[in-house]
Amino acid sequence: MFESYKTFSCEIAGRPLVVETGKIAQLANGSALVRYGDTVILATATASAKPRDGIDFLPLSVDFEERLYSVGKIPGSFLKREGRPTEKAILTSRVIDRPVRPLFPKDLRNDVCLSLTVMSVDPDCSPEITAMIGASIALSISDIPWNGPIAGTFVGLVDGEFVMNPTKAQREKSLLELTVASSAKKVVMIEAGAKEVSDKDMYDAIMAAHKVNCQIVEFINSIVAEIGKPKFEYPSCEVDHDLFEAIKAYAMEAVQSALDTDDKTVRDERLQVVYADVFEHFGEIYPDMDDATTAMINECMYKLQKYVVRRWLLDEQKRVDGRRMDQMRPLAAEVGILPRTHGSGMFTRGQTQVMTIATLGSVSDQQMLDGIDDEEFKRYMHHYNMPAYSVGEAKASRGPGRREIGHGALAERALEPVIPSVEEFPYAIRLVSEVVSSNGSTSQASICGSTLALMDAGVPIKSPVAGISCGLITEEDRWMTMIDIQGLEDFFGDMDFKVAGTKEGITAIQMDLKIDGLTPEIIKNALETTHVARNHIIDEVILKAIPAPHEDVSAWAPKMITTKIDPDKISEVIGKGGKVIQKICADTGAKVDIEDDGSIFIAAVDKNAAYAALDMINAIALDPVVGTVYTGTVTRLMTFGAFVEFAPGKEGLVHISKLDKKRVEKVEDVVSVGDVIKVKLIEIDDKGRINLSRKDALEEVESAE
Repeated sequence: MFESYKTFSCEIAGRPLVVETGKIAQLANGSALVRYGDTVILATATASAKPRDGIDFLPLSVDFEERLYSVGKIPGSFLKREGRPTEKAILTSRVIDRPVRPLFPKDLRNDVCLSLTVMSVDPDCSPEITAMIGASIALSISDIPWNGPIAGTFVGLVDGEFVMNPTKAQREKSLLELTVASSAKKVVMIEAGAKEVSDKDMYDAIMAAHKVNCQIVEFINSIVAEIGKPKFEYPSCEVDHDLFEAIKAYAMEAVQSALDTDDKTVRDERLQVVYADVFEHFGEIYPDMDDATTAMINECMYKLQKYVVRRWLLDEQKRVDGRRMDQMRPLAAEVGILPRTHGSGMFTRGQTQVMTIATLGSVSDQQMLDGIDDEEFKRYMHHYNMPAYSVGEAKASRGPGRREIGHGALAERALEPVIPSVEEFPYAIRLVSEVVSSNGSTSQASICGSTLALMDAGVPIKSPVAGISCGLITEEDRWMTMIDIQGLEDFFGDMDFKVAGTKEGITAIQMDLKIDGLTPEIIKNALETTHVARNHIIDEVILKAIPAPHEDVSAWAPKMITTKIDPDKISEVIGKGGKVIQKICADTGAKVDIEDDGSIFIAAVDKNAAYAALDMINAIALDPVVGTVYTGTVTRLMTFGAFVEFAPGKEGLVHISKLDKKRVEKVEDVVSVGDVIKVKLIEIDDKGRINLSRKDALEEVESAE
């Protein structure tokens, strides 16, 4: 039945990689079932028969489809089925998209869809890496034009040694989470999170991964040689050369004049005039101008701007805003901008401006995750918003897209190594970066703004983190890098190499590439250039705005107290149906979170309320101790004294002689049923009866004041 069924295998990092073709999803242009250990990915590549009209880009979609059956879970949603992709699935899709996209022909306009379905997960064999390899195989053996293959490897740093595709246990100890994608000759994508890893170690890890990738590419090429399909022909959507040359001759000087400014607003205004003039001039040449001609002129104008910017850089070492290649735009930073938030910071780099707001919450405010990995909760969250007004556009907000989710995750990864542990700082932390003005490198500005906000919020981060972006221009064997690229240099350049870190080392990398790959020399240069720049930002901008984290959290942030009780006492603190803990929260206004190991987190904006809740919990969970002051409620009045419940189910007598510092004639003169009073435990007699004293409690409070 499956006459074309074939299997291919090799070994990666000591585990088998098995590729099955010709059995599943045979109607796709290319498909493969890829097994790495017990991780199984179905990779399919499909393309439309005709190009899409009126577009000037490749309509490629990459979808990493998580299926919870792959880890034996039933979805937790009301519908009990997978819904929109998880954040991690979106990030994985982006990681696969970035190395795959530049290798398609520049003039291809057919819709291409890569679908990577996770069918089984082995925690020791990364489904993300398996999916990247699967995508490369599906495209390579298909008839879709593509200049691959590529391969991907995950690198860890465990006990000073690089580990390729580390197991789950090794990943938990690793100082590095590095994903590298490569073609046969060059590195095409880098994504990293690290715990302050040095430039040298990062470079060596990238090169080690590249070596493994070259072996995988060789394996994929052997599959293509045996079963690969001839690539289909397609109508080229290359820009009309004659039209481009005509527009270049007519508008070259006007475009140069329009671009030659450091102000994006001025540049856009000038370009509008140039575009209007070009369309008017060529409208006379093409009186029956249709949508296709309009799109072609627009693409020619884009290509002309790209030509001007690249010639300036390569031939004159000139940047559109007049900076040197190693010069950053003007920098500024400030904190404490918003009065009622828990922390705020704004970082400005040229016309890029990002404000980050920090919010502190109780540990129970952490995010609950429902994905295919073992991570169930996330205590530190980072979100990134880039509204249309930040680039001067008039568009309604439709929520975060994949780009926004990716930039937020990059900033989160960059700062995670310096976030204090829950034991050091028992809060859930949420950062929101609002891009209020954008002219390139907003993700890196959000990292700098987030460092400011965390320090303003009183979060004791281990070190300040800064982020900076390095660009690249290439032409045959010529290449040059430039620091702190702005929008035009990103659009028309060949690379956006983002590096974040402390002065000690790198904490995150994300590399976007538009060419077929990077040589080792370019990677080393980019790491060195960004290192100098981020140190400058930390010393001259961040630390001058706020030298150290504030010692205390904001007056508007919850004050957190932690304690730990015997787990056997948890049921007493919670009470039947939660009545006891609910009453504690209602009486004090505090929020109380209890974990299974007996850890208790008490949060309240008013610190006194938090301590009141702590007293109530200690009274329940701890055996009564002579000399301790409790807060209790008067339950009964007798002629000889008052009974006070100082903990649920625990009651003691305050003798009339111990009700006040002065002589008391009647108990009713001092207290009534329902009064909440401070009492000190002065005796537990041989029959277990508890004697309390309000008088001693009052004296102790006065002496403390």
